[in-house]
Amino acid sequence: MQPDSFSPSSKNSTNSVPDNTDWPTRAAWLRSELDRHNYAYYVRDNPSIPDAEYDKLFSELQALEAAHPELLTADSPTHRVGARPSPQFAQVTHSVPMLSLNNGFSDGDIIAFDQRVKQGLRLENHAAEVEYAAELKFDGLAINLRYENGIFVQAATRGDGATGEDVTVNIRTIKSIPLRLHGNKPPAVLDVRGEVLMFKSDFARLNARQRDAGQKEFANPRNAAAGSLRQLDSRITANRKLRFFSYGIGALEGADMPASHAALLDWYAELGVPVCQERAVLAGATGLLDYFRQIGEQREQLPYDIDGVVYKVNRLDQQRHLGFVSRAPRFAIAHKFPAQEALTTVQDIEVQVGRTGAITPVARLAPVFVGGVTVTNATLHNEDEVRRKDIRIGDTVIVRRAGDVIPEVVAHVLEQRPADAREFVMPVSCPICGSAIVKLEDEAVARCSGGWIKCPAQRKGGLQHFASRRAMDIEGLGDQLIDQLVDKQVITTAADLYKLGLGSLTALNRMAAKSAQNVIDALEKSKSTTLARFIYALGIRHVGESTAKALAQHFCKLDAVLDASETELLEVPDIGPVVARSIKAFLTDPLNIELIEQLRAAGVHWNESERAETAPKPMLGQTFVLTGTLPTLTREEASAQIEAAGGKVAGSVSKKTSYVVAGEDAGSKLAKAQELGVTVLDEQQLLDLLNSRNGVEL
Repeated sequence: MQPDSFSPSSKNSTNSVPDNTDWPTRAAWLRSELDRHNYAYYVRDNPSIPDAEYDKLFSELQALEAAHPELLTADSPTHRVGARPSPQFAQVTHSVPMLSLNNGFSDGDIIAFDQRVKQGLRLENHAAEVEYAAELKFDGLAINLRYENGIFVQAATRGDGATGEDVTVNIRTIKSIPLRLHGNKPPAVLDVRGEVLMFKSDFARLNARQRDAGQKEFANPRNAAAGSLRQLDSRITANRKLRFFSYGIGALEGADMPASHAALLDWYAELGVPVCQERAVLAGATGLLDYFRQIGEQREQLPYDIDGVVYKVNRLDQQRHLGFVSRAPRFAIAHKFPAQEALTTVQDIEVQVGRTGAITPVARLAPVFVGGVTVTNATLHNEDEVRRKDIRIGDTVIVRRAGDVIPEVVAHVLEQRPADAREFVMPVSCPICGSAIVKLEDEAVARCSGGWIKCPAQRKGGLQHFASRRAMDIEGLGDQLIDQLVDKQVITTAADLYKLGLGSLTALNRMAAKSAQNVIDALEKSKSTTLARFIYALGIRHVGESTAKALAQHFCKLDAVLDASETELLEVPDIGPVVARSIKAFLTDPLNIELIEQLRAAGVHWNESERAETAPKPMLGQTFVLTGTLPTLTREEASAQIEAAGGKVAGSVSKKTSYVVAGEDAGSKLAKAQELGVTVLDEQQLLDLLNSRNGVEL
């Protein structure tokens, strides 16, 4: 890209420079100049010198550092050049979890969000509107950048929110990201949260290069950005033009936190951290909805893909007051654009078999470009849904990418239905294993009755779930490898994974000895896990991550879970009759019991605490509500201690509430507790209560 205008001056010309024999001064000057030009080109999109002049400065600094290694610094622009391939990505534990956002899809969702915020801030009876910061929701990859004393030291992906992948070397190749923060007084520690993305024009050029090279094209800019950032060879990443925009903060030490989100982004801009200029501070739900419509009109003209707008309560003290629920903050929401839709035809309707045996009708479509990707298949959910929508083979249909992720058939176009359109007929036997397809009276989903042992499709799905990041986290054991292992009858159950050797793996297609050894190493590493992860990995119907954690916390030992009756399972928080029956049915099946014993025998293990029946649970059956800011405990820490003692943390006060724990700036929950006569504790009284096996008299 050439600059809009360029006139040489002493400030940016190589003629006015320090004495070439003063190497330290010369190197410092070159680094400063290159950083300035990088900022102008990649952040401001307004180059200050021609490309050729930039290349001369860069080459000179490279040569100078090569001749005088003592001049090389950690923040040198030359570090952005790709390095040698890394064998694998290291894991990084986020000092502050990287959480996700709840979504809103309609005006009503945003109005309801605004009302919840007002209630949380005790503004429900006041005319004053809440002040929000609004920014774009980029379609890229979330990243945490860590700076220590102003120097960039580490970058990590979001991962599972608690742990991400170390992509420091690849992030160094993104020239818009400063390796040294601007200013003379940087914070001791600063975690910048933001998004790595690829502009539409850069994406088009990348795909053009892929075509010219006879290589596979990327489906959309988001996939291209994510794939580029996860390259083991950072030279490949360096060859793809990635960008970065900041939008949040993690850890901060050695500096005062700004008073508002808008002030935080302004501060980032002063530090040289890229910030998107398309942002605003707005008042109330009306302001949010007006901004959303404005951005929607500009969406196609933006140089990058977005899939919505993010609203955050602007004042950070109000954010802290509102806190978090589950994996998402109460003070923010993502307002998603309506899913993009297109017309195509249904060429056939087939069924897929999921890991739980669920039979899902899938429409095979004439290829159509929707939401940035070419769609050839779309879910029809279940037989009842096919009948309700009256989707037939041969129909012209509206296809939508719901939430810009999962393609689905919305409806048929009746006036375009051909005379020979055929109705879908649900098969009576599984297309994979031939077992009978059954449908229980209380369920909408039909299922293959074959189970893991008989049905390869369920086996594959179950193994994929078992190996997934949130379960046993077996790196390198992807879907294609599992498909081969099952198709070639190398494995039948998850326990067989731990019997794999180099010979059986290297016999598979595209599996070299090094890759096979990496899989074996990952399997060995996965043997050390947690009880909650192990329970989740088993793939019990209706048992997600939170239920698995609840079971682990309640029973503490796997044997206690195995021995539990349905009545005892119902004592676990948030487990109802349907889930309890499902757990008991799974854990009384001889095949499942054998699988668990084989996994234990293979060395899968975890740390177990005292049995639930002997471990002290002084707060069993007690319900707590937290409100306000506690002196030393965060809300998450207080909740964890309460739950560890057997108590339950609820979000609202009722007659069934046992205690309300109130801190500074306690809100309407405190008033409600006083009105109902619920016992109110401060932090110290809570700790006294939790530290006593039998509780305390208050």
